[in-house]
Amino acid sequence: MKLTLLSGVLLAGVLGAFAAITASGEPVSVTSATRDHLKTAMQGEAFAAAKYQLYADHARKSGNVELADLFERTAKVERFEHLAEEADLAQLVGDDVANLQDAIAGESYEIDRMYREFAEQASAAGDHAAASLFEEVRRDEMGHRDAFKAALTKMRPKTER
Repeated sequence: MKLTLLSGVLLAGVLGAFAAITASGEPVSVTSATRDHLKTAMQGEAFAAAKYQLYADHARKSGNVELADLFERTAKVERFEHLAEEADLAQLVGDDVANLQDAIAGESYEIDRMYREFAEQASAAGDHAAASLFEEVRRDEMGHRDAFKAALTKMRPKTER
């Protein structure tokens, strides 16, 4: 579970850093099927980067610095090369308003559907630790959504508020 949460956070943070244009500065159009493949690939790269970083942390704590360095180097490639290039090609990042709107929609989904349903299902199955974690994360997501909403409000002209 921690890997999934970390990869989600990682994906959100990393994707916010990339512009949606090619190296030449020209947008590239891809088919909807290719866009779906890019989304799947980005999720895989984000998860791998997060997982490898956790593996590196564990290896370092275990005294295996060489292995930790290998995991960290690989995580950086997954995040800053593979994910970045795929996000660029998918034109994932828009202007600040569009990015905030997308972030609000994503956080709202996690709050209203995903984590609520996960918590209910885990509780019904007797997985109380998981249910508690899902509720805790859901509350955190509420804070993220509200912070994004506040930022969006600040960006809109007073007449639109």
